[in-house]
Amino acid sequence: MLGTRPDILFVVTKMAQFAANPTEDHLSHVLYICCYLVGTPNYRLRYDGASGQGLSTYTDSDWASNVNTQQSTSGYFIKLAGGLISWTTKAQKTVALSSTKAEYMALSDCSRQVVWMHTLMGELGYSLKPIPICGDNQGSIFITSNPVTEQHSKHIDIQYHYC
Repeated sequence: MLGTRPDILFVVTKMAQFAANPTEDHLSHVLYICCYLVGTPNYRLRYDGASGQGLSTYTDSDWASNVNTQQSTSGYFIKLAGGLISWTTKAQKTVALSSTKAEYMALSDCSRQVVWMHTLMGELGYSLKPIPICGDNQGSIFITSNPVTEQHSKHIDIQYHYC
């Protein structure tokens, strides 16, 4: 049997960071996750082809969430017919100087995955409209929709200007 639980992706990833040197506190968190899983055995991914929902994408980041390295955490997910088909959460490689920059980097990672997904669906014979990417940071949305390099965005690594 194959099971996928994206609802616990973040906490399992967070707990895995302490696998080499766990404490009693970490053990209690892992037991809490296990209790959650026991209490939610019927949670699963569901796809509703009759819904008419196409591909949609959502992205977010948590600025400087790692207190030791000051790295931000990025995440995104892609839904098809109301069910998840792709998702990730990871630490950003570059330390962001603001929440806008962290969100912009997350948006860039997400847009690369969306382009790949769009290409894959095209190769499978599906004609797709542009896929919307939903983000919640007005600054990163502005930088993305206005591709002019300005003073406040000059220092962002070129790889993140992909969107």
